Amino acid sequence: MDSDAGSSMEEPLYEFDDDEDMTFAVIMEAVHRNGPYVTELEGSGGDNWIQSMSNEDWEQLGRGVSNHTHLESLRISEGALNDQRVAFFFRGLMRSSSISEMHLYENEIGVAGVQSMVPFLQSAANLRWLNLDDTNLQSEGFNLLLWALRGSPIEKLSCARCGIESIEIDNNNFPQHLKHLSLSLNSIKADGCRGLAKLLQGGGARLSTLWVNHNKIDDDGVEILVDALQNNTSLKTLDLKGNDGISDHGDMMLLQLVNDVSSIKATLQSNHTLTKLHISQRVFLLLEPNTETQAYIKMATEINRGYGNGNNPEEAGREKVIETQLRSETRAELCRLQGVDHSLFNEIDPLHLPDVLALIGRSHGHGELYDALSSSIMLLFSTVNVKKCIQQERDHHLAEAAEHAAKLAEHRAKAEQLDAKLAAMEEVVEVEGNERDPDNGQRSNKRRRKWWWGLWGGA
Repeated sequence: MDSDAGSSMEEPLYEFDDDEDMTFAVIMEAVHRNGPYVTELEGSGGDNWIQSMSNEDWEQLGRGVSNHTHLESLRISEGALNDQRVAFFFRGLMRSSSISEMHLYENEIGVAGVQSMVPFLQSAANLRWLNLDDTNLQSEGFNLLLWALRGSPIEKLSCARCGIESIEIDNNNFPQHLKHLSLSLNSIKADGCRGLAKLLQGGGARLSTLWVNHNKIDDDGVEILVDALQNNTSLKTLDLKGNDGISDHGDMMLLQLVNDVSSIKATLQSNHTLTKLHISQRVFLLLEPNTETQAYIKMATEINRGYGNGNNPEEAGREKVIETQLRSETRAELCRLQGVDHSLFNEIDPLHLPDVLALIGRSHGHGELYDALSSSIMLLFSTVNVKKCIQQERDHHLAEAAEHAAKLAEHRAKAEQLDAKLAAMEEVVEVEGNERDPDNGQRSNKRRRKWWWGLWGGA
């Protein structure tokens, strides 16, 4: 608090605590003062002033909170509210320009309570965090809540232990700014995962943290979430602990999500955004928990976290290729887990193999380079053969082109000779035509008559 005289005039006469002398009248007086020092209002079902409030008092309190311009956090919890009290409270609390956090956890709030809150939720211009843990929302109430918050600036929503089973989300009617969603300890199954997938898909997805631990999600639900996260670039934390329906197969789908070693291209196209992926360890009889898959999931997410906290997918993908594809032992283990049985070097263009081997040597040392050379020696030979074949084929085509060029020149020369002969013949015909006249015709007739008379013995 500032030490100047002007600020000292605003020092609170009352503090919001659990003192026995705290009454509703005291609370309302402090609220109506609208002092800048009053930034939080807190009350629980065990407080005397809460227990003594009538329905009209709740409406009056809501109106006072609505008019307060400095109140940032409202916390009324632990049995203080039910649907009836919520209806009166939000009849007075229709708007707020200052409240950024609202904590109404551990109250008997159901669908009717959410309906009473809708006008406030649609007009609260600064609300960023809404906590409704341990209420009785059920699926219907939660779906209504998402619809009511569709135009809200809400960023964090917590609805743990609310009896939610199914989730229905309209692509155009859900909180567009939502970043953190807690749905822990509900009864969400695969159908609910289909609704959650809509929050994770599309270029406008902003959800960065999703807690769905201790629900009823199984492998089918995991498959739905994995499919939604293939191209997601916003979600960094996914908590799936305590979902007993997820088997080793579900774990494997999650591993392939963050590091698919079926090919180099698949590794580069894996999810490089998730930095925390929590799944439960399972113990079968006296065997140790199956942590091998989880270890590689952790390895992949740590690589994501190491490159811009999931914000540099290109470098994270390259690092995964180097650490898990170009390291023979690691790749062998991942291939065994993921059921991949082909050699890495079979998919590498032989002409690029020397560069790949050089990268292995720089990244993992001479021992790993020796192993890579042993695995790719035949490809190295084929690289030389390929180069030689390419050179021979090039020389062949160049020779063919030269031969065709010579024949083309020969044919063109022959054509030019024939054109010259044709031109000469046309010139001779033209000259003979110009020399022909009538006298020449008469002399020819006389010669023909002499010939005939001589044939018949005439003079």
